[in-house]
Amino acid sequence: MKDQLLKEITFTTSRSSGPGGQHVNKTESRVTLQWRLEETTALTGEEKVLVRRRLRSRLTGESELLLSCQSGRSQVQNKEEVTERFLELIEKLRKPPKKRHKTKPSKASIERRLKAKKVRGERKRGRSRPGEE
Repeated sequence: MKDQLLKEITFTTSRSSGPGGQHVNKTESRVTLQWRLEETTALTGEEKVLVRRRLRSRLTGESELLLSCQSGRSQVQNKEEVTERFLELIEKLRKPPKKRHKTKPSKASIERRLKAKKVRGERKRGRSRPGEE
């Protein structure tokens, strides 16, 4: 699956932003990874639905994922880092989320909360002027 994903991604380069002096103004060290979710053959239909739902805010209108990296000074370094981040992201998103089991607070925690509320209320009541009550 990993090899299939690596075949489906494309890279573009551009100039990085931020400080860096002359070097940053003349080298294209930022790497942008592009991957099309709809065209992938590495994921099953069920996995595509799961990934699409979990990435909906990060996908473009054409269901394309764009990841950029500009932290390193070289293109190669940034390309390795963005590829690693992409593979980790897809691996994490392929797994279905764990189901949440409903829990309820213990009796002791409820009592502690109510006791703390009483203490706070008493403290606030103690701040009022003596003749008001």
